[in-house]
Amino acid sequence: MQKNLVSILTPFKNTQSFIGECIQSILNQTYPHWELLIIDDHSTDNSYDVVNAFAENEPRIKLLKNTGSGIIDALKLAFKTSTGEFITRMDSDDIMTDNKLEVLVNQLKTHGKQHVATGLVKYFSDAGISDGYQQYETWINNLTKTGSNYNEIYKECVIASPCWMLHREDLIACDAFNPNVYPEDYDLTFRFYKNQYKCIPNNQLLHYWRDYSYRTSRTHEHYALNHFIDLKLMHFLEIDYNPDKNLVIWGAGHKGKLIAKTLVEKDIPFTWICDNPNKIGKAIYGVTLQPFMNLASVENSQSIVTVANKIAQKEIHKYMATIKKQPVIDYIFFC
Repeated sequence: MQKNLVSILTPFKNTQSFIGECIQSILNQTYPHWELLIIDDHSTDNSYDVVNAFAENEPRIKLLKNTGSGIIDALKLAFKTSTGEFITRMDSDDIMTDNKLEVLVNQLKTHGKQHVATGLVKYFSDAGISDGYQQYETWINNLTKTGSNYNEIYKECVIASPCWMLHREDLIACDAFNPNVYPEDYDLTFRFYKNQYKCIPNNQLLHYWRDYSYRTSRTHEHYALNHFIDLKLMHFLEIDYNPDKNLVIWGAGHKGKLIAKTLVEKDIPFTWICDNPNKIGKAIYGVTLQPFMNLASVENSQSIVTVANKIAQKEIHKYMATIKKQPVIDYIFFC
């Protein structure tokens, strides 16, 4: 381990149109003590040649070819090859602000180990940013500004995958990237949460997040909805599920059904409630759906709420308060 050195882990595959701009943003950093472990994940375009041209003139860039397959194998190889005291990740199609590494390093030096340094992100795209992505950017940035990221960890990934930094020992302690669990960025965030690493509040924009139609997170099966639900439920059962409480599933849409099916398969008992009159009284997976007002009669309950409507979520928060239920302890939103 080299003191004060930042190891940047960057997998890439077929990003020849963007990767040069990404590397240039790293070369422009005000913090000079970095190494870039950049791993070619079997590209079929000219990405490798683009990176190699930079590597030939910059000794801090270490270009390797993935000996396995996929982002996680590439990240494992990059981390295995790294030597830095601090570890961060960068996506090959994104752009760092010039001061990104300097800000994140200073955060970790100030707050010490078992902390996650992060910063604000901004989406950009030649085709414009959709309302959904704009809402996600606002949501994740508001959490980051206060360091309250974990408060809503079961909704979506609350730490941007290419905008965090950790002490090397902390990444090892949470067994990052092992085993192969996708989406790997969301899984890693849950590992930070499980190990109680504190998120350092930050209100500085440090990362430009590129969006385009063939981006991996849009097209690969590993980032499909069912993987998110599986991942959330896996970590919930390990971290926050209280078997001494009576588990309740709220909602019988697609997400609610996926969760209910998994719980039935795992032989975990639960009460299933919803506000859809067409479903109340019907049995799905052998469990009869009940009206949501029945929640008040369930003693010592812990609810998973799968209702996505924002207005309905606010109403649910108010209702939970009237029956003296606390967020996370007594109910968790899964969307």
